[in-house]
Formats: sequence, structure tokens, C-alpha cells
Amino acid sequence: MSEPIWNQFLTERDKAVFEASGYGTRGGFGKRPALLVIDVNYAFCGDKPEPILESIKRWRNSCGEESWPAVASIKSLIDKAHGKGIPVIYTTGVRREDNWDSGSWSWKNKRSSERPQVPMSNLDGNQIVDEIAPAPQDIVIYKQKPSGFFGTNMASYLTLLGCDSVIVTGTTTSGCVRATVLDAFSLNYRIAVAEEGCFDRSQASHAINLCDMNAKYADVVKTAEVLSFFEILPSDMYDLPKGTAPRLATAANG
Repeated sequence: MSEPIWNQFLTERDKAVFEASGYGTRGGFGKRPALLVIDVNYAFCGDKPEPILESIKRWRNSCGEESWPAVASIKSLIDKAHGKGIPVIYTTGVRREDNWDSGSWSWKNKRSSERPQVPMSNLDGNQIVDEIAPAPQDIVIYKQKPSGFFGTNMASYLTLLGCDSVIVTGTTTSGCVRATVLDAFSLNYRIAVAEEGCFDRSQASHAINLCDMNAKYADVVKTAEVLSFFEILPSDMYDLPKGTAPRLATAANG
């Protein structure tokens, strides 16, 4: 079995501390999961696979070419979830046209007032990438802060669906994914993070935040394990929406 991705960043002291302190125990899957897809939109993926330093010239929040293998991994999870009738809940951002409501986002990034610089394109940065576009039965939550729970109906939707657990994917691992995991943990959901279905603009931040989440808040597992778990669940456990997923028409930020 290969070593965890984060081991390359840990000292021997760190590894010994985690072992001695008891952190990293497997929590296990729940019985009624929802699949969460956090912020997999054009603002974070760019409009095509390309090196990150090229992509962020036009999409300042882009995670570059590493976004796209994760999108493929997420698609495999979405397809399996659809086949088994498991809820798929997406999050993405929403902003006023004048960007007034960006609030604290504008304090830590000197490019925060920019709009994506994508010539001859009408892509909205907050639009979920076409490769995993929401289906009619999926739920889309619009948010303005990192966590998918903060200021949204996420918890009430999970209650309505009768979910006891979440499988978390998306971006960024160190930001919106981690914030969502922490809030789910605080609400006593069982949490798994699909490793290959998460990505970040910083390789070190990606690995260390997976490490920290796995130590204290969630099980970081391979996508293949989540697919196997979905396969053994009963079909059609949930009363899912039957309408059309809403589409977003405002500009990206965050």
C-alpha cells in the first residue's frame, strides 16, 4: 500500500506524535450519505487544462491543470451516486455585479476586484464545469464564504434527505473543502474525503490539509473505496428533487 500523500511533508517527530496521540483512527462511513461537490467551477478550474501559472493570469483563483484529473474522479462518483439514487449537492459562489458583498475576501488578495480575463468567452466563473454539470435531481447551493454550511440551507437539506454522513470532494482542499468538513464535523456528520476528488493551488497545502482532516475530522479515502461503498448501498433510499437545477448568471469572486 502506498504511503499517504502527506508523509513527504511530515518529520519523523510528526509521524511519532500522530501515532502516540491516537489521532487518525478510522471513523467509518455512515448509512445514508450525500455526495458534496464543493466549488468545482471555472473560477477554480480555469476553462481548460493548462499549467497553473498560465491559468491564473486569466483566472486568478485557478488551481491549474491538477483540477482536471480531480474533475474526472468526481465525475465517477457523481455517476455512481446518480445510479444508486444518492443525493449530489453542489456548492458554488455568488456575488453582486458591483462586488460589494465580497466583504472579507477582498482583504487578503490584491486581485480581488478583477473579473476573469477570458477573451471571447461568456463563461461565468461561478458556473460549475460542464463535465460535471448538475442533473435535474441534484441540489445546487450558492454561498459567499468558504464553508458550504455557512449562511446556506445545507444542513436543512441534509436533514430533509435524512442523511447521516457526507462524502466531500472539490476545491480548495485547504479552504472551502476544509471549512465544509469542519462544519460537518461540528454538526456530528460522519465524513469521508475522496482524496483524488480534491485539489488545491498549493501542493503543500493540499497534502497537509488532507493530513490534518484525516487526523481529526474525517476519513481521507481513495475514490475507489467510495465507489465500492456506494455500490453496496440500497438503491433509491432518498426522496430526491425532480425539478431543474438552477443556473447561475452572476460574476465570480473568492
